[in-house]
Amino acid sequence: MSSSTEVATRPEDRAEPGAIPAMVGRSRNRLGPAGGLGLLLVALALLVLAVGLSLAVGSNQIPLTDVWNSLWTELFGTGETYADDVIASRIPQTVLGLIAGSALAVAGVVMQALTRNPLADPGILGVNAGAAAGIVTAMAFLGMSSATSNVWAALPGAFLAVVLVYALASGRRGATPVRLVLTGTVVSSVLMAYIQSVTLNMDQVFGAYRFWAVGGLAGRTMDQAVDVLPFFVVGLLLALPLGASLNALALGEESATSLGVRTGRAKIVGALSATLLCAAATAAVGPIGFVGLAVPHIVRSFTGPDNRWLILVSAVAGPALLLFSDVLGRWIARPEVLLTGIVTAVLGAPLLIVAVRRMRGLT
Repeated sequence: MSSSTEVATRPEDRAEPGAIPAMVGRSRNRLGPAGGLGLLLVALALLVLAVGLSLAVGSNQIPLTDVWNSLWTELFGTGETYADDVIASRIPQTVLGLIAGSALAVAGVVMQALTRNPLADPGILGVNAGAAAGIVTAMAFLGMSSATSNVWAALPGAFLAVVLVYALASGRRGATPVRLVLTGTVVSSVLMAYIQSVTLNMDQVFGAYRFWAVGGLAGRTMDQAVDVLPFFVVGLLLALPLGASLNALALGEESATSLGVRTGRAKIVGALSATLLCAAATAAVGPIGFVGLAVPHIVRSFTGPDNRWLILVSAVAGPALLLFSDVLGRWIARPEVLLTGIVTAVLGAPLLIVAVRRMRGLT
C-alpha cells in the first residue's frame, strides 16, 4: 500500500460523521460531549439568572423571592399585588429578550461559518438595512404610526434585501463568501442612503424611527413576541442540524463535497435560517449590535470550532447576554432606561476583545 493511501486512512484522520475536520480542529481545543454538556449547563444557569434579574430589576425593584410567586399568579391567577403588576409589565420584554438574543447569536454563528469571515454579523447580508427600509417605507407611505407597532413591515424588507444580495452576488461560479460580503455592504449602503433621504425630509418619520434604530427591549409588547415567534422557531429548527455541514464547509467547498456534504443545499438552508432569525429579531427589537458578533466569538473561545456545540451553546448564551445588558441599562439609568442596543455595544466590545485574544493564545 502506498504512503499516500496510508496517510488518507490513518485512524486519526477518519472523523465521525459531522465531526470537526482534522485540519480545522488540530490547532484548537476540541470539546467532547462531557465538556459540551457542562458548558451548556453553565450557559443555562446564567440564562435563568438573567431571566430572574430581568423580571426583578427596574425603576421599581422586586425581590427575587417574590418573582416566582408573581409569575405563578400571572400564569394561573389574577394580578392582585403591586409586584404582580410590575412583573406582568416586564414579561413581554423578557420574552422578547429570549427570542431576539437567541436568534441573533445563532444567526451570527451561521453567517460567520457560511462566509468564513470571523467578523461577519447577522447584518452582513443587508438584513438590518432591509428591515429598517421596510419600517421607514411603511411609516412614510403606508400610514404606520410607530416603528414598533407592526413587525410585518420589517420582515418583507429584510427578506427582499437578502434576495437582492444573493441575486447580485451570484455569478457563473455562484455566490462566493467574498462576493456575498461585498454585495451585502453595497446593498446596505444604498438602503441606508434611502432611509436617510426619507427620514431627513419627514420629521414625524424620523422621530419614530430613531427610537427603533437604536435597538432595545423597552416598550415592546407580547403581541410582537407572538408575531415573530413562528419565524424564530422555523429559523432555529433549520439552524440546529447544520453544525455538521458547517464543520465540513470550513475546509472549503471541494473538500466538503468530497466528505459527502451537499454544499449548495447547506448554504441555502443556512442563509434562509440566518435570514429568518435575524429578520425576526431586528423587526421586533431593532438592529441591536454586537450580540450576533460577540456571542459566537465568546462561546467559540470555550467550544473551539465545532459548530454543533457552537450553535447550541450560543442559542442559550445569546439571550443571557442580551438580558444582562437590558438589566444593566435599567439599573444604570433608573428611573429612566438606557436602551439595550447602547449597552450591548459597550459591554460586547471588551468581551469580544478578550475572547479573540484568548482564542489566539495571547492571554
